[in-house]
Amino acid sequence: MSLLKEFKEFAVKGNAMDMAVGIIIGAAFGKIVSSIVNDVIMPPIGLLIGGVDFSKLAITLKAAAEGKEAVLLSYGKFIQTTVDFLIIAFAIFMMVKAINTLKLSAAAPAAPAPTKEELLLTEIRDLLKQK
Repeated sequence: MSLLKEFKEFAVKGNAMDMAVGIIIGAAFGKIVSSIVNDVIMPPIGLLIGGVDFSKLAITLKAAAEGKEAVLLSYGKFIQTTVDFLIIAFAIFMMVKAINTLKLSAAAPAAPAPTKEELLLTEIRDLLKQK
């Protein structure tokens, strides 16, 4: 099998296409969550803590001098990124949980109807109980 033919089979498989769509949607979803965290969630939290802007929280390791920028340990950005991650992880968890629930309910086969023999045996059992 030629390399080009093998690549074509791989690229057009449903799993590869589904994965590509998932990655693109995931990247867009990540931007939405980042905006929610940065623009909606963190400002009120910062206000409650005393007007703190988390993105500007940092420890100066080396001060700026002679045209060189300061060396900062930006732990505020880390806090925001962690909150982003937690929200994305929770949203994905809920989505996977919902999909699994749908799969289980759709995959659960209905109980098979009793056969004629089972019905006859049930009748016999009931008659014997009455005696």
